[in-house]
Amino acid sequence: MAVTALGYVSAIQSVIDRIATTQVGNVNQAADHIVTAIRAGGILQAFGTGHSEAVAVDFAGRAGGLVPTNKILLRDLVVYGGQEPRILENEKLERDPRIAAQLYEIAAPRPEDVFVMASQSGINGGIVEMALLIKQRGHKLIAITSVEHTERVSPRHPSGQRLADIADVVLDNGAPYGDALLSLEGGGAVCPVSSVTNALIAQLVVAEVVRRIEAAGEVAPVYLSANVPGGDEHNHTLESRYAGRVRRTA
Repeated sequence: MAVTALGYVSAIQSVIDRIATTQVGNVNQAADHIVTAIRAGGILQAFGTGHSEAVAVDFAGRAGGLVPTNKILLRDLVVYGGQEPRILENEKLERDPRIAAQLYEIAAPRPEDVFVMASQSGINGGIVEMALLIKQRGHKLIAITSVEHTERVSPRHPSGQRLADIADVVLDNGAPYGDALLSLEGGGAVCPVSSVTNALIAQLVVAEVVRRIEAAGEVAPVYLSANVPGGDEHNHTLESRYAGRVRRTA
């Protein structure tokens, strides 16, 4: 595929089409777990590191999204966990399994909460340790990852496991090994796809969650844009149901 804007559009469309045809069953399973959690009074805890932290942001606290959602980010270690800011200068922080226990403690999940974790490779120590901790505590775990990529690389966690090995549901973001779609003549590739398809998968799941809630004659707890009249009031009313459980930071 040519390294052009239209070349990227063409390449990414084929990935999107593949997700639409291969991931429907997994999306439905993920939606079932989330609806079960919400009906039990739980929330969706979303976690990602690196570029995959955008998935947590895409699920939590945005217009048209579900209110009972909480994002877990590496900077929580500083903002809520008392760590020195310099810890975030370590670009490989997600490889450290020791971060998982504190992030879980900061999130303070209840037993009925469900987790979504996103990682392109699904092999780093912090990601795998967090996944293991989530399952040890009895939560359902939904993974968003590249199946092609994760199967081609060795796990960095002492257990020898990957995120996909631990999760209850695995959603394949369709990204190739290395993430980028357009090959360069001299080697390498440009224009990654996982950010786009991760966001797509997040909203496919949200759509199915809301469909299930509405089909049962219930009103889905969905955000309005804070930048439309009445948006703040609507959102604050819904958020009050989950006071102290969903964090909305800048």
